[in-house]
Amino acid sequence: MQPWQAIGFLRGLLFLAAATLAAGAAAADLGARSSSAGGVSVSVTPKVVSPNAAAWEFSVALNTHTQDLSDDLMKNAVLVDAQGGRHSPIAWEGAPPGGHHRSGILRFKGLCAQAEAIELQIQRTGEAAPRSFRWKLKHGG
Repeated sequence: MQPWQAIGFLRGLLFLAAATLAAGAAAADLGARSSSAGGVSVSVTPKVVSPNAAAWEFSVALNTHTQDLSDDLMKNAVLVDAQGGRHSPIAWEGAPPGGHHRSGILRFKGLCAQAEAIELQIQRTGEAAPRSFRWKLKHGG
């Protein structure tokens, strides 16, 4: 390999590394959100949230040692966009109602435009207000 070819190769590697780090930083903004109340903890992590995705996916985990987790996430969850639009889930792939530990993937139809922020609300039976999990998707500029 000629020296000028090696320099071009190294530049390409540096560009790829910088792009990978930038993508990782953007993904870090969409970290897990948690809520604990009434002896039940709920944790939500966005897995696929992209204007190009047909479905948006959120990993949801519910844990308790005091009650049965009979939540019907298809009925009790809603995705709220920055304009206040409310979107019902299209699928739940995970543990069925019951037990003390449940987890799975909650899917919503992908939003067409890149929203500035989203909020996933889960209304648990017997709780006055829904649990709210919010993420800022893009920075104003």
